[in-house]
Amino acid sequence: MNAAYASGTAGSCCSVLGSLEWSTGGGVISCSLTRATVRRAGAPEPGPRLPSVAKGPRRDSRAFTIIVSVLVCLGALPMLLIIALSSAPGIAVLATVLAAVPVVPLVLCYLWLDRYEPEPRRLLLLGLLWGAFAATFGALVVQGIGGLFAGVTDEVSLALIAPVTEEFSKGLFLILLLWWRRAELDGVLDGIVYAGMVGIGFAFTENILYLGAAYNGTDGSAPGGLAGVTGTFVVRCLFSPFAHPLFTAFTGIGVGIAVTTRNPALRWLAPLGGYCCAVLAHATWNGSTIFGFQGFVGAYFLIMVPAFAGLIWLGVWSRRSERRMLTAALGDAAQRGLFPATDIGWVVDLRARRAARAYAKQIGGKAGEEQMRDYQQAAIELGFLHHRYLRGTAPRDYAARGQDFLALINSIRPAIAFPGQVVPTR
Repeated sequence: MNAAYASGTAGSCCSVLGSLEWSTGGGVISCSLTRATVRRAGAPEPGPRLPSVAKGPRRDSRAFTIIVSVLVCLGALPMLLIIALSSAPGIAVLATVLAAVPVVPLVLCYLWLDRYEPEPRRLLLLGLLWGAFAATFGALVVQGIGGLFAGVTDEVSLALIAPVTEEFSKGLFLILLLWWRRAELDGVLDGIVYAGMVGIGFAFTENILYLGAAYNGTDGSAPGGLAGVTGTFVVRCLFSPFAHPLFTAFTGIGVGIAVTTRNPALRWLAPLGGYCCAVLAHATWNGSTIFGFQGFVGAYFLIMVPAFAGLIWLGVWSRRSERRMLTAALGDAAQRGLFPATDIGWVVDLRARRAARAYAKQIGGKAGEEQMRDYQQAAIELGFLHHRYLRGTAPRDYAARGQDFLALINSIRPAIAFPGQVVPTR
């Protein structure tokens, strides 16, 4: 059985692939390739950088970007106004600076997890902005309306209403991503990464409000002034900055399972189950504060720390599993004549990838490095797609996407070389 994605226009992974025949569903397209000439010294002539690998239909991409951007803007205007009115200007600035302290380290941790198949930076940024503005404003509106009509106490709102509304408003970004940009999601790790970005953004804005309230002495638990700000900063920004990313990760895990499962029922139940787990974890954390400092400390060490450690373990395990999966998928693709087997190690091993890019930069300058990066990225995308093809969970447009990846691979391969190989010429 041949994979149904391949393009007769692919061109020139010539020095490695030879002559190929790929089934396209409507017949067989023959792609005859000739060998490229090579030389042992000198750099390949740099060409224009090829466009980035597109993982989904442009129509869906535009719809997702436009709708999410509009909702972010609609949330940003009132949230910025709320922040400005909640404290004096100097206090608002101080609260913003303090709330930003854990943002960069947390983002870097998630980017480290995401090194095998880096998600588009613009989508990660949209996730951050969604959490910071759209999710926070949506949660405030729903909580305000619910409190107005239901007449619930602050304790009930904290332990029940807030977890339900906040996890829904954060998880909505993941559902929109699943609906419109499903091709961006390759599994549980991607769900964790996007959920992390949304959670980091949400915590950032929420911490600004809490720090301002702590200074003003209106949060009900702090003496006010710098002492109040310091206590809130230590608890929220130093000891528990991972809380919101952790809660939303459950929804992200559910979304990741929905993408990879072959069970139709699980595709619907996994995100719902993930959301319920997110609400439960959030409610447990918020509810612990009702029992005072001892309840908070108990929940922190008995629940939050182990849960966060488990999330870290799951992320690292998923990344290692991706390496094994990519090795197997690209190995199968190589047996079918779709990818050079000698290149697999330079694609799936992170150290080898860096070494290959450094070598490409040495012999071809910045253009050579970018070509190598594009080649590795296209190969990784092909590996994920081929894995889903082998599992029987390939997306409906997998043939067209596979053709795009192969076109990039075959266009770039004659112009690059890996350490120890001869340097090809155009």
